[in-house]
Amino acid sequence: MQQLSQTGVEVDQATIQNLRTQYGLNQPWPVQYYKWVEGFFHGDFGYSFQLEEPVLDIISRRIGFTVILSLATLLFQWILAIPIGIYSAVKQYSLFDYFFTFFGFIGLSIPNFLLALILMFIGFNFFGVNVGGLLSAKYIGASWSFAKVMDLLTHLWIPIVVVGTAGMAGLIRIVRGQMLDELGKQYMRTARSKGVPEWKAILKYPTRLAINPVISRAAVTIPKIVSRGTIAGIVLGLPILGPTLMTALRSQDMYLGGTIILMQSTLVVITVFLSDLLLAVVDPRIKYD
Repeated sequence: MQQLSQTGVEVDQATIQNLRTQYGLNQPWPVQYYKWVEGFFHGDFGYSFQLEEPVLDIISRRIGFTVILSLATLLFQWILAIPIGIYSAVKQYSLFDYFFTFFGFIGLSIPNFLLALILMFIGFNFFGVNVGGLLSAKYIGASWSFAKVMDLLTHLWIPIVVVGTAGMAGLIRIVRGQMLDELGKQYMRTARSKGVPEWKAILKYPTRLAINPVISRAAVTIPKIVSRGTIAGIVLGLPILGPTLMTALRSQDMYLGGTIILMQSTLVVITVFLSDLLLAVVDPRIKYD
């Protein structure tokens, strides 16, 4: 006797029964959970009932692109937000400051999927370029080479801008606010009175304190990048984990969805640990015994 799966493929009753036995689907949920966790130590994260293949195989095809996009977006935010926030605070109420204040509000208010659609429209209609995906069609499934890496880089900047704009705008406001607090403190007036050059004093003292919130926010920034990339990933057709997670949750594909959520939770813990270590390097007042 055969049944139709969600993908329309016929699956015989014996296969269904084997899956139930293997993953304990005919047993209480604590037993099912135990069997799932026990499989981690053997590289078995379960079976995707919707895509009909092991979860590890599905994730392994997407985890690399997800990590690359997340780290590149984080660097994009830091490289632009920190100097812009510092300069906006130093040149408070200047044209530069007003422009990036306006940019910050726009960046926070425009949904990233709308920005993705706008960039896709501009790229296709004015430049004749399809900006969707992370690779050209001829490199999908091909082995990695220098040409494939360069093709990835040419496609990567659109998702970085789309996913990172809102976070960058928020970081600019944070750095600017922190810098304004530090610039008005007594130690800055003392440094100026001793003849320390203005930019040397700014970079040596308040800047190191102003970027503390940026580093500590990395623990939540990377998971936010992954979550923000979900809708943008669907619009741009990106082979990352965000759209896969949404599909798994909608279809109640519990092993696939649960594994991705577990990985995101682990990523938060690792990022918190690394950000704490980096804070100790940047700020000499922080010490861990």
